[in-house]
Amino acid sequence: MKIILREDYQNLGKSGEIVKVKPGFARNYLIPKKIAYPAKPNYVRMLEEEKRQKFQRQRKEKKIAEALAEKLSSVSVTISVSVGEEDKMFGSVTTQDIGNALKEQGYDIDRRKIVLDEPIKALGIYSVPIKLFPEVEANVKVWVVKE
Repeated sequence: MKIILREDYQNLGKSGEIVKVKPGFARNYLIPKKIAYPAKPNYVRMLEEEKRQKFQRQRKEKKIAEALAEKLSSVSVTISVSVGEEDKMFGSVTTQDIGNALKEQGYDIDRRKIVLDEPIKALGIYSVPIKLFPEVEANVKVWVVKE
């Protein structure tokens, strides 16, 4: 049975491709889960319309992300931490802490978008990247100071 994939599917193909699969796999799994359409002309038109809408939605989201990145580039966040002897920090500053500090300033950023290779374990000024969209990234200045 020939089907048109609506989304990328591992070991079958990419979105929009026409592939041949066993009829039971198509009828019982791919079509009910909305992963594929039967390969008929009217479904090709439906797939093209879905692609067009998805492209417009992504373009709109990218514009919003670029505007937010421009605002975030001038933002700096101060995080107070408790320190011991010789300014040694207790614990570390994580993406959760940075996300909470940004939320206090009115920026609701998901902590999973904040890119830290490893938690911050020393006092100082850091430039932390935030991945807002696949091609859009903003840097926020984080000040880690003692209480």
